[in-house]
Formats: sequence, structure tokens, C-alpha cells
Amino acid sequence: MPKYLFEVNYTLDGVRGLLAQGGTARQAAAQAAAESLGGDIESFYYAFGDRDLYVVADMPDNVAAAAYALAVSAGGGVTTKTVPLLSTAEVDAAAGKQVGYQPPGS
Repeated sequence: MPKYLFEVNYTLDGVRGLLAQGGTARQAAAQAAAESLGGDIESFYYAFGDRDLYVVADMPDNVAAAAYALAVSAGGGVTTKTVPLLSTAEVDAAAGKQVGYQPPGS
């Protein structure tokens, strides 16, 4: 199943909700949302820095990943950035493909 990294930042309302409910409740909500789309949360980590939260999830496809990000963002408590993740086998397969590309100036 394809993997996605969701980079999450809390809004002011989201921080208030996090303070009221705690991190475990938000992880449970994220897991339930992923499962409703046929997915699963692999990891869920709060962080310091540019992002407040990193979630790695298995999702059936891009449509499910987009639906997840849209639903979470539409709640108003967070903003998200979705990054598709590739396995080493997928990169090996891509590296083995013949591409008919000509660089500029050649």
C-alpha cells in the first residue's frame, strides 16, 4: 500500500483542542479517519521546528490520501502538506526505466 507523509501545523483552534483533549486523543482521531478510508497510521510524532506533527500513513491510493488531507484541513484545526513516499524498490524500478528525455542545450 502506498505511504504518505503528512506534515501538519496546528492553527490556534487546533492548539486549543490539543490542549483540551491531549495528543493521544488526536492520534486516535487520525487513526480512525485513516481507517475509514482503508488506510492505517504507521507513525505519529509531535515535533519542534517548522512542523508541529509528522504522520506516516499507508493509504490505498492518491485519492484516499487527498480525501484524508482535505477532511483534516477542512476541520480548521490544522494545515497539512502531503508528501508521497517511495520505497527503495520503487526508486530502483524508476532508475531502471528508459526515459526518452533530451536535456536543454544538447
